[in-house]
Formats: sequence, structure tokens, C-alpha cells
Amino acid sequence: MKIIIDAMGGDNAPGEIVRGAVDAAGEFGVDITLTGPTDRITACLQECGADARDGHISVAEAPEVITMEDDPAVATRKKPDSSMAVALKMLHRGEGDAVISAGSTGALLSGATLIVRRIRGIRRACFGPALPNGGKGVLLIDCGANAECTSEYLLQFAYMGKFYSREILGVEDPRVGLLNIGAEETKGTQLQKETYALLADAREAGRINFIGNVEARDAMLGGVDVIVCDGFSGNILLKGIEGTGLMLFRELKKVFYKNTKNKLAAAMLKNDIYGLRSLLDPGEIGGTALLGISKPVFKAHGSSDARAIRSCVRQTMSFIEANVIESIENNIEYMRIGKEE
Repeated sequence: MKIIIDAMGGDNAPGEIVRGAVDAAGEFGVDITLTGPTDRITACLQECGADARDGHISVAEAPEVITMEDDPAVATRKKPDSSMAVALKMLHRGEGDAVISAGSTGALLSGATLIVRRIRGIRRACFGPALPNGGKGVLLIDCGANAECTSEYLLQFAYMGKFYSREILGVEDPRVGLLNIGAEETKGTQLQKETYALLADAREAGRINFIGNVEARDAMLGGVDVIVCDGFSGNILLKGIEGTGLMLFRELKKVFYKNTKNKLAAAMLKNDIYGLRSLLDPGEIGGTALLGISKPVFKAHGSSDARAIRSCVRQTMSFIEANVIESIENNIEYMRIGKEE
């Protein structure tokens, strides 16, 4: 297995990206190709005590870098020799099994769509992060790739979320819910009403375990395995959850440092608190699959450190081995409405 990593993507590139790749190659025995300026990557490898000739790590020259100032819609076309574009082209040519990048989300989405291409029949690729819910996790799909959606997009998101939840999270028959402002079938805009009808039909056909509308508060409570929504709503929900988690840990810290008694209690609960905090830690979560693309592409968090890149490599390997893309391809006939684009 070979994974291609954009060494120049993210806030901590290339140092932390290279260090994470080296750690992953050593721990998982996976072959990794780093794309970016050879001299800078080589210097980082030397700092890590690694060598591009050790058999597991290689470097592909890519002199350009896509920055956050670049227009994401055309970045990979304007900079064809960028570390991200080179990585995606290598994946398209079959020179690796997956791509990981912590770079611009929009550029990665656009580049993967234009270079690697979507699965035939899939209208839009989307992001589906797995969020903690006290169990195996709940998949939120989409969380920002598609601000405007049709009911067909959401139907396809539901199927892709089902396959990811089943194959990666280990949920045997994922419960799929449609994000809405109420549980009643008549709630929401025309988009939600049309999508509800499509998902209800899929449920009647025995293809999706659709449980109806779910509200935002249900996301983390364990009653649903896949939450389907447009990227605009999903991103707001995701950022709201992140902000709530940060606020709770900030306030919890104040409580534990309030007096000597509380400090002693905090010392006794230290490991449990760290375990709870890791549920929302990008370093543990790794990255998010770009579902709907014909080959595995993963988006790591922009602030990824070496630990996060290592986790993303592990997550990507699981995705490859689970054949999620094959499951989508085998069911595409149930996921389309109307003619092919």
C-alpha cells in the first residue's frame, strides 16, 4: 500500500507533515510519497533522522505551493506543479492508493473532482466526519463541501454515509436521519421535504434504515448513526459542536482550579479527562474522507501536527482496506435520479 501525502499543505507544513509521515511509515509499514520541494522535504527528513532512500519514504518534486490566498476553484489548474496537484495527478495515474492533504479544503475538493474525478453517477463529492456520540460515532454528511444541494445530492450522501458507517465505523445497519428543525415529516424547506420522500422510498425498498427527521440536539446523543444535510447546515452544526466542546472544557478547567479540594479531584480524574478531551482532538481523529471521489482522498485538519498526520494515515489505510468506494459503485443505480450529468 502506498499513500501520497501533500507535504506542503497545512499550517505546520512541511516539518510536522513529514514527521507524521515518517512515524506512520515506521509504525504501520506503509509506503509514503511526499510531494513538495525536494530540498525542503529532504531537510525535514534529515531532522527526523529519516532518509528518502529507506524504502518506505520517497519524495516527488513539486516546486509550487497552494496557499489560502489562492482561489480554491482554480488553484490546482493555476498551479499544476503544486504539491497538492502533483499528489492528485499521481493518484489519478495509479502511482499510489490514496492522497492526504492538510491544505486548502476548497482546493482539495476542486482538485480531486477535476483530476481524480467523481465516481460515475455521483453528482457531488462531500465530506463526512465521524463525530463522537458515546458509541461508535455519528457520521455528519455533508459538513461543508456543498452549501447548496438538491434532494438527489442528499439521497446520495445518505447512501455514502451508510456504507462508510457500516464498513469503517462497524455499525451493522446504520440508522440514517435527515437534519431538520423538527421530527415531523412536514417540517423544513422544500429541500428537506423532497429528500424525506426519497429516503422514505429507499426505506420501503429495504435499502436504507431511514429513521426520519432528527434535530441538531440529537446529533451527539447516540440515537442516529448518519446525519444527512446540506453542507451549509452541516458546517454550522459541526462548528457549533466544536465550540460547545471547547467552552465546556474551558469551564471545567475553571472548576478544577477553583480551590485545593477541586485540584485534588482533578489530579485523580486526570487520565479520564484527557480521554474525554481526545474525542474532539484532531490529533486523534486524523482526517475526513472526501466521499464520492473515485479514489481515496482524505482531508487532514489544517492545524495538523505529526500525531494528526499519523492518525490520518491509519484512518486512510482502514478506508482502503474496507473498499467503501466499491460499495458505492455497486449501488449507484439506486442513487441516481434522472439522466447522467
